[in-house]
Amino acid sequence: MTQRRIRAILALWLLAGMLCLATSACVAPPTAVSPNVASPLPSPTDPTAARDRAKNVLAAWAEAVARAGIHASVTPIGERTGQVGDWEASVGDNNKRSLMAGNVATVKELSEEAPPDGTVTWPDGTSTKVPLMAAQQAVGAISATTEAPCSDCKPILLTDAQLTSGPIQTTRGPATAPIWAFSVQGSTVKVTRVAIANAQFVPHPGEGDPELSPPVDSASGSVSGLELTVGFVGAPSPGAEPCGEDYTGEAVESDLAVVVIVTRHHHAPPQICAAVGARRTTTATLAAPIGDRVVLDLRAGTPVPVVPAP
Repeated sequence: MTQRRIRAILALWLLAGMLCLATSACVAPPTAVSPNVASPLPSPTDPTAARDRAKNVLAAWAEAVARAGIHASVTPIGERTGQVGDWEASVGDNNKRSLMAGNVATVKELSEEAPPDGTVTWPDGTSTKVPLMAAQQAVGAISATTEAPCSDCKPILLTDAQLTSGPIQTTRGPATAPIWAFSVQGSTVKVTRVAIANAQFVPHPGEGDPELSPPVDSASGSVSGLELTVGFVGAPSPGAEPCGEDYTGEAVESDLAVVVIVTRHHHAPPQICAAVGARRTTTATLAAPIGDRVVLDLRAGTPVPVVPAP
């Protein structure tokens, strides 16, 4: 099976609704991607290569924090540019591609004065104050997007800006945060941008070898504890059964972040198995409490949500 096919299967597993926040009991029943698809189990994890990758991921995050100039109290995860509403048919093709390319401009210069600090609030009622970027600075942040360059697209023209709030994902789980909403000339769609200033962002450091570790998408641990449980999609059966796998976790740490290497332990001998995934977890022991450090995925090098445990 090609690496492209493996990545496609993993994406389908995640889109199938298996994403849940990691706890020690968070294990979903097997979910078949395709009963007719079979593949060999991934090779055993190379511990040296995995640790080298983890160190590179930690270094990339440290550089991102240094560029921001501040260790932010809130770290957003995922895309920070979005939209409210659907593009009209007459502009949809152009505007969809333009937004992905960061191809936006303003009809008039927007305010360059940063608004007063805003508030980020989590579902448990906790909140924190954060500095906010100016409207024109947010437009610049959208323009810096280069997810999919589009040389033949016309720019999206933004007419005005409104500071509002909306849901975002953070390293501490889902939250409500300040968001800039921009009106678009010739459309009812609003283009949005998370308004938090000085938020760390680490560019994708290149996809890691898929053989090193399953992608980690969530974590859970006590702020003062020394155990961190991570969640991922793995084999539905334990290693004692055919096509099953057991998993162990190893933490590689810095003062800013933690990377958990998930090591596969296959059922022996290796077999050709159905492309079926299930929610699995494993726990790693930390050298120091997680505190306010972020948890980074070994494969992507980007933060994952951390749900505080009692």
